[in-house]
Amino acid sequence: MKRNLFEAEHDDYRAAVRQFLAQRVVPDYPEWEQAGVVPRSLFVEAAELGAFAAVPEEFGGAGIRDFRFNAILAEEAAAQAVAPAVLGITLQADVCMPYLLDLTNDEQKARWLPGVASGETVVAIGMTEPGTGSDLSGIATTAVRNGDEYVVNGAKTFITNGINADLIITAVRTGPDPHRGLSLMVIERDMPGFERGRNLDKVGLHAQDTAELSFTDVVVPAANLLGEEGAGFFGLTANLPQERLSVAIAGLAAAVSALDWTIDYVRERKAFGKPIGDFQATRFRLAELVTEVDIVQTFLDRAVEELLADRLTAVDAAKAKLWATELQGRVIDACVQLHGGYGYMLEYPIARAFIDARISRIYGGTSEIMKEIVGRSLKLGG
Repeated sequence: MKRNLFEAEHDDYRAAVRQFLAQRVVPDYPEWEQAGVVPRSLFVEAAELGAFAAVPEEFGGAGIRDFRFNAILAEEAAAQAVAPAVLGITLQADVCMPYLLDLTNDEQKARWLPGVASGETVVAIGMTEPGTGSDLSGIATTAVRNGDEYVVNGAKTFITNGINADLIITAVRTGPDPHRGLSLMVIERDMPGFERGRNLDKVGLHAQDTAELSFTDVVVPAANLLGEEGAGFFGLTANLPQERLSVAIAGLAAAVSALDWTIDYVRERKAFGKPIGDFQATRFRLAELVTEVDIVQTFLDRAVEELLADRLTAVDAAKAKLWATELQGRVIDACVQLHGGYGYMLEYPIARAFIDARISRIYGGTSEIMKEIVGRSLKLGG
């Protein structure tokens, strides 16, 4: 079914992204996987491509806030089997940018956005803590007001861009109320008492840096508070639909790419004297998966349209994230099986996709949390 989401300028951008990834990312990707981090220069090159174009013109961006461009980067990275290398870029564009555009005052915009627009400033978001995952109300990192400053103590973990980041949008507890006691503030790279732990050794996503962060009596100016004190929970929940849609789009793009590679493979690979694509079991399994992917693609495209119209609900974003990432797991597992032994070899992109896929059902809110969000919307009582 033909997709109607994109217009001519999006098609032009897709061609530019495809060329950028082929020339700048694919050749160095194995080296970055070994290093566990991409060079900071990649953010600058991504900025030149237009990845951070949502920054207003007066601060060095293009003022184009169109999530369709974001989706294209995720789709093309999956197609070229380099999605982990651009995950930090999509995190900055899809997840962090709304906070810096919507919650900052004029002084903060002037201070931070030019660097973000140029790619010279790398941004992370610090929500997850060693004892707190999807439950934002359990955040324990504290920020105690002391005149025109806050003193921050606590720790964050599993932070994407944790090694490269210059700015960390940090969820902190400024009061005892589980929700109204949360605030958001920006902690900067060189603040005394802010330390990064090791680059965490993950199952997949090896080209993307993930770190533990610790804060010991970090003095943060009150001028780094995002929005009002006590409004952090509402700022976080307002931006979660876009974050979850971003994860859903990347997950489905990985499934689409896995199917493309597998269809090509089964056309050529032979067993018992004929291509394995000729076997009914192969055709039927691929027919099921292609059908599911097409149906979910339609839902995600509609979700993007709802986001562009500022109507995407938390429930619909949860549905998108739940189904797309669960489908990603099913598709890639089946595709590994159809590759046989070669599907277990890391020289094949399907094997790398397999180890990278598992986290999709966890980060951005686990599948179980997505079911809880959808389930509560049914108002079944209890």
